[in-house]
Amino acid sequence: MTSERIGLIGPGRMGLAMVKHLIKAGYQVTTTDINAEQLALAADAGAATVASAADVGAASDFAIIAVGYDAETRAVTTGKGGLLETMKPGSIIGISSTIAPETAREIAAIAAEKGVEIYDAPTCRGRWAADEGTLLALVGGTDEVVARAAPIYSTFCSDIAHLGGMGAGQIGKAMNNFLMWVNGVALIEAGRLCEELDIDLVKMRDAMLISSGRSAVLEDWDRMTFTWALKDMQVVSGLADETGLAMPLAGAIREMVKEARRIKATNPPDWTGEGGMSKIP
Repeated sequence: MTSERIGLIGPGRMGLAMVKHLIKAGYQVTTTDINAEQLALAADAGAATVASAADVGAASDFAIIAVGYDAETRAVTTGKGGLLETMKPGSIIGISSTIAPETAREIAAIAAEKGVEIYDAPTCRGRWAADEGTLLALVGGTDEVVARAAPIYSTFCSDIAHLGGMGAGQIGKAMNNFLMWVNGVALIEAGRLCEELDIDLVKMRDAMLISSGRSAVLEDWDRMTFTWALKDMQVVSGLADETGLAMPLAGAIREMVKEARRIKATNPPDWTGEGGMSKIP
């Protein structure tokens, strides 16, 4: 068993896969979640389960956060009963939630006062990559923190890209998802147009996958949803406002993903010949 004690907050669809890979690699993992069923699954996988983030912090040298939103990330780090109540100086918190870069920087500043460092590391490629251990981590942080985190994150990431200092990982994730949602919206419109023109979408998809129109979204059309699209585009819009940069396309996509989510969940273009319905709840 490795010497670094790992904590993980949020063993949901992504986090549970991370827990399994960490345990398989020989790490001692302690976890907590507000969802009792997910926590039970983590226990079945071999993790120790505790009642609070503070309890996770007390049992961890390196804690990973895999919750959904900025407010939740703040709550489990800097809030009452959060990690920073109990983590020792020299510990690291890996933020693998997708949040605003400024939120990551705020948490890092508070953590620094307690001698705890932050590894800004949201992940890409989705749920199936988490299962396979082939996630991509987009990382912000010091060289020393990135080096220490590497063997831990390599248990569930096949690729780690160090993009810069604190917040750079979240900026990278925002840009990745911005481009993904642009493509997702375009595929709805292109699919609708092909249908109106009596083009066989499956044949068109096969052609696009060997052409310059190829994309990861088209490859995984049946498995993707727009569940987090609005949240992602709100982060992009916030960055545009922060910098004073005009991004009219981003503004349009922010509005269009609202309807795209409904379309993808109910009556999307059938690019694969399997009904076009998302396989992700």
